[in-house]
Amino acid sequence: MSSTPKHAHDRRQAGTWALLGVLTLLLAGVVLLAASLNGHTRAPGGRTRATGPATATVAIERSRPGPVVPPRFLGLSFEVSDLATISSYAGRGDLTRLLRSLGPGVIRFGGISADSRTGWTEARDPPPSWAGTTIDPEDFRRLRALAQASGWQVLLTVGLAHYNPRTAALETAAARSILGPWLLGIEIGNEPDSYARHGFRTQPWRFERYSAEVSAYRRAIDRLAPGVPLAGPDVSGSKIFTTWGPKEARAQRPALVTGHHYPLGCRGRFAPSISRLLSPQTRSREQISLERYMRVARGAHLPLRIDETNSVSCGGVAGVSDTFAAALWATSYITSAMAEGVAGVNLEGNPARCSGYSLLCASTSSRLASGDLQTQPEWYALLLARELIGDRPLASRITQRAGSNISATALLGPEGAVKVVVVDDEPPGSGVARASLEVGSGLHRADAVYLRASSPAALGGTTFGGSTVSASGSWSGPVDATALPVRSGEVDVALTPSSASLITIRP
Repeated sequence: MSSTPKHAHDRRQAGTWALLGVLTLLLAGVVLLAASLNGHTRAPGGRTRATGPATATVAIERSRPGPVVPPRFLGLSFEVSDLATISSYAGRGDLTRLLRSLGPGVIRFGGISADSRTGWTEARDPPPSWAGTTIDPEDFRRLRALAQASGWQVLLTVGLAHYNPRTAALETAAARSILGPWLLGIEIGNEPDSYARHGFRTQPWRFERYSAEVSAYRRAIDRLAPGVPLAGPDVSGSKIFTTWGPKEARAQRPALVTGHHYPLGCRGRFAPSISRLLSPQTRSREQISLERYMRVARGAHLPLRIDETNSVSCGGVAGVSDTFAAALWATSYITSAMAEGVAGVNLEGNPARCSGYSLLCASTSSRLASGDLQTQPEWYALLLARELIGDRPLASRITQRAGSNISATALLGPEGAVKVVVVDDEPPGSGVARASLEVGSGLHRADAVYLRASSPAALGGTTFGGSTVSASGSWSGPVDATALPVRSGEVDVALTPSSASLITIRP
C-alpha cells in the first residue's frame, strides 16, 4: 500500500486530468487546422463541406452560346468483323434497351478488320480468299431490324486495302437497299493514312494515291447506288488530318469528315496507366487535337465526327480501359468535344472482351451468343452525356490552384438552365476540393448529380445520380440530386476526388 497522503494523490490526479485536457484541445486544434489547410471540414451528419478558398473557379459566359449538340451526337464503334454478331441482337438480348436508354445515336462499323479480314459476299459471289469473316445481305436485314428497334443509324466502312471497286459497290448498294434511311453513310477504308505502315500499300503512299482509289470506288458505287453520303477520310489522328482533311474536302466533297483519337498508345515509350490517362498533360494534348480537327472542319464548312476513340489503342489495356478511370476520361473528352462543336463521338468497343476498351461486353461465350451484355464503367459517361444533348456550349474559363487536376465544361439548356460538368481527376485521398461556378444573375436554383465509383481502378459499382443500369439493360435515370445554394450569381460545390459532377443551375 502507498504511503502517499490522500490529498497529495488527489492533487496529482487533478493535475494529470488538466494536462490531458490541454493536450486534447491542442490536438483538436491541430486536426481543425489540417482540415482547413485541406480545404474541407465535416458538416453535421458527417457530410463533407468545402471551406476556405476555392480550389477551382469557373467563369461562364452566357451571352453567346455555340451550336446545338445534335441529337445523334452519341455513338458506338465496332469492328466490321463484329457486324454479324451485333446485328443478331435485333430480336434478343439487351442491346436494344441499352441503345434506347441513350436516345438516338450512330453505330459505326469499321476498324482494321474492314480492310484486313472481313469481306462482302452474296449468293452469286464466293467470299474472297483473304477474308477470315464475311458479311452478307442477311446481316444487313438483321441490322435494319436493330436500327429500327433502337432508333440508331449506321455508318458503314467498306474495305479499300484489298482494292475492289465492284465489290464495294455491290456491298454499298445492298446496304442502301436494305438499311434505307438507317444508313447514315459509308466510309472507304479504315485509317488509310496508315496503309503503307500496315503493308497494304507501298511507299510513297500519299493522299493523292488514296484519293484516286476512292474516286474509282465512288464511280462504281454511283452506278449502283447513287447518292449514298460519303464520310472520310477516317484517318488515324488529328495531326495527319490537318493534311488529309482539307484535301479530302476539296477532292471528295464528303458529307461528313471523320477521324480517330486515342490518348494513349499501346506501343508507346511509357506503359498506359490510370495516372497518365487522367493527367492534365493528356487533357491538354486532347484539347490541341480537337482544335486541329475543328479548324479543318470549320474551314471546309463540314461537320466532323470522331468516329473511333477510346482510352488506349490496340483494343485497350486491362486495369486502365475497363476501369472507372475510363469513365472519367470519357466524360472529359466527350464534353470537350461538345464544347468545340464536334458533331459526334463514337466510342470503340469489343463485345467479346470485357478487359479491354468496351462499354458493353459479354463475360462468357454463351452470353455473347445470346446477347446478354453487361455495362462497363465507361457506359455511364454516355448516360451523363445524354443529359446534354440539345444544349448549346458556353464559353468558360477555369482557374485552379497549382497542382489541381480539375476540368469543367458549361452548356446552356433550352429552358435557360446552365449545366456544368466538372471532373475531378485527383487521386483518392486528395481531400475534397471546392469549385466556385460564376454563372451570373437570373439563376436561383441549383442541384448536382454525381458520377462515382469506389476508386479510379474500380471495375464495377459505378453509379450516376445514385442509379445503376439494371441487369436487363434498362435505365431509370438519376434518382439522387443534391441541392446547392446560389448566392450572388455563384454556386459553390464540393468535389470528391476521382468523380464527375453534373451541376444544373436554373432560373
